[in-house]
Amino acid sequence: MKVIGEILRAAVVQMNTTADVDANVTTALRLIDESAARGARLIVLPEKFHYLGPSAGVAKARLRLEGALMGRFAEAARAYRVHLVAGSVWEEVPGEDRTYNTCVVFSPDGSRSALYRKIHMFDVQVGGHVYRESDDCLRGEEVVAVTIRDWAARGEGGGAIAAGDTPLTLGLSVCYDLRFPELYRALADLGAHVVTMPSAFTTTTGRDHWEVLVRARAIENQVFVIAANQYGKHGASLESYGRSMIVDPWGLVLAQAADGEGVAVADLDLGAVARVRAAVPSLANRVPDAYERRVLLDGGA
Repeated sequence: MKVIGEILRAAVVQMNTTADVDANVTTALRLIDESAARGARLIVLPEKFHYLGPSAGVAKARLRLEGALMGRFAEAARAYRVHLVAGSVWEEVPGEDRTYNTCVVFSPDGSRSALYRKIHMFDVQVGGHVYRESDDCLRGEEVVAVTIRDWAARGEGGGAIAAGDTPLTLGLSVCYDLRFPELYRALADLGAHVVTMPSAFTTTTGRDHWEVLVRARAIENQVFVIAANQYGKHGASLESYGRSMIVDPWGLVLAQAADGEGVAVADLDLGAVARVRAAVPSLANRVPDAYERRVLLDGGA
């Protein structure tokens, strides 16, 4: 796959989602508009961008992927001619009380090009809070990457600044997935050059772990990582760290959102993926057979 010299302009959208679905949707669409005006062709929203609030409100907030709300985001992708990673949503599951935590990708023509259902449920106790995502969500069972086209970077006025019709592989993940490196290795094995990471990473863990883990996933898989996080308080018991960022395959932070709602934009030189992999061929130098031959020795007293 030839990507040398080709530029993808990407944007991370940072939100402070609450229990007010209408207000959240209005904010998301406004920030998509800002991202597109700044020339982004790939826009990533945060996790659960349309609802973050008490579990009691999930039943009312869950939605069908073919419904009117998601139709508004399909139309935004079509209107702006962008690839839109619509963060994740509470996907209604017929016959189930629980939902899927589902990431939806829209193409520039407004069609749905991929969906990924979050695999790893956030069932932890940190910062004095117990989180039980599995009480509300079913876990997904598939690692998903998607090939996208028509991603030529645009200038501030909308004019193309680089060719971008070469197929590009986009890997999908959501928030707590970040702590499971085997998922990102699987995405690299699928050919991912860019991985998106819609998140609602908590403030307690985010202060120490967010940037370290995002950069680590980029470095060890030699991919760009686009991590769109929630920010601030979401009711009485939830608080997200923010610091949404775009990281290159060398682990350098290309762009980071300021505190609060907003957008961060970076131009991704996709040729960097091949250059980094050639300079430090760690993916090619793996020895998978050896990893399966595991020996635990007893060192004695």
